[in-house]
Amino acid sequence: MVITSYIDNNTKGNCDIINITPQVEQKLAKAEINSGIINVFITGSNAGINTIEFEPGVLTDFREMWERITPRNISYKHDFRWGDGNGYSHVRASILGASLTIPFNSKKLTLGTWQQIVIVDFDNRPRTRQIILQIMGD
Repeated sequence: MVITSYIDNNTKGNCDIINITPQVEQKLAKAEINSGIINVFITGSNAGINTIEFEPGVLTDFREMWERITPRNISYKHDFRWGDGNGYSHVRASILGASLTIPFNSKKLTLGTWQQIVIVDFDNRPRTRQIILQIMGD
């Protein structure tokens, strides 16, 4: 069985990191599936999804890491085509990735103690982001 569900989040852009674990857990609790896997996918080409310890120090380190590996203040070819100044956001999103698959048992995600599911909006402006969940199993 496969159940598809959706979560919408308003983001601030500029490496906004949002913990969506509670929302995913709520959708999983309502699903008619006890054990299996859940795929979490974010639409758009300048946002990503992953797991992280959602604590201020790690979040600061994570944001600073993106500035080191894909800085905003350098030239990106994408910016010449569209003029929107967010070339860096597309590169960052491609590195982080748009989906994550997590196993679950007895309707409980098998995340580690300090592991939360986060979306990261790299764009240079606020957005409404849609997350698609596909819950598969028995």
